[in-house]
Amino acid sequence: MGPRTAVGTVLQSDQAGGQAGRDRCAQLPSPGPGRPPELIMRIVLDYGDDVLRGIRFAAVPATVAFVALLAASCASTAPSRAGSGTRITVVAAENFWGSIAAQLGGARVQVHSLITSPNTDPHAYEPTPADARTIAEADFVIENGIGYDPWASKMLAADPTHGRVLDVGRLLGARDGGNPHFWYDPADVQRVIEAITAAYRQLDPADRAYFTARSSWFTSVALSRYHSLISTIRAEYAGTPVGASESIFSMLAPSLGLDLVTPSSFLTAISEGTDVSSADKQLIDSQITTHRIKIYIYNSQNTTPDVQVQLHECRNAGIPTATITETLDPAGDTYQAWQVSELLGIQRALRKATGH
Repeated sequence: MGPRTAVGTVLQSDQAGGQAGRDRCAQLPSPGPGRPPELIMRIVLDYGDDVLRGIRFAAVPATVAFVALLAASCASTAPSRAGSGTRITVVAAENFWGSIAAQLGGARVQVHSLITSPNTDPHAYEPTPADARTIAEADFVIENGIGYDPWASKMLAADPTHGRVLDVGRLLGARDGGNPHFWYDPADVQRVIEAITAAYRQLDPADRAYFTARSSWFTSVALSRYHSLISTIRAEYAGTPVGASESIFSMLAPSLGLDLVTPSSFLTAISEGTDVSSADKQLIDSQITTHRIKIYIYNSQNTTPDVQVQLHECRNAGIPTATITETLDPAGDTYQAWQVSELLGIQRALRKATGH
């Protein structure tokens, strides 16, 4: 692969047709009553590139973007192009980005995540020589950036011959020292989805249509419950004051419409492992004992002594709690299954606290 390149743009899709694809499309059901769009998308993805280059539906619901996209792809009469036959090798520093990358790439990629254990602290991870070799051999590397995984940047800097790199922090224009937990911000996640898809299409032009379809499926189908829960919580509990143990939740709270009243200095200190001020601890104690907060959200992978004290105070005050984690937990979950589980926990805590 070529020298290191930052990825942050999305290529416009170009369509390719082919008689082989149209012949296979004739075997597929049309979307309609009893055949939800996600079923059609799953069939298309299972059939592969021939379908993606020749698919033509009898009826296309205007409200279903990814079905419309596939129908548009079928209308072209350009010559068919065979897939590359090889898989893009991808290395993700963390498994939350790895899960997304694997689902966007499907059968055309092979993804390896370096941090997979829920018990591993990404900030303090010490890479192995095997990790360095894996990165050196990758076609595409995804790092979180802005100091969250400095070990990844060091390995990349030590090997100028590695493949294309997506630095998420740089993509999003985040400043060094800022909140690095981008995977908890739905808008940031969408931009990363677009950047990964663009990278795949550049690395494997023959499979552009396949990657476009995977991206549409992931956004419209795989993440549908995730987006639905976010909208539901926002609609029902917007403005509800809540507390949290660290800055991970600062990225999600605005999308949920929740009023995070915990001092930002406390959230940052717990996230970065620095000393917490007495003033912050006293303020949070007061917020709990006076029921200024309705629920308390904490990172179960980082329950420091200060956080344990606050959890004890919440139990005594009858304030419901909900958990989030920094990386996939369990490790084998998909990104969306992990996030949905956490959102359901937050929703249950809010329902218990408010009575509705």
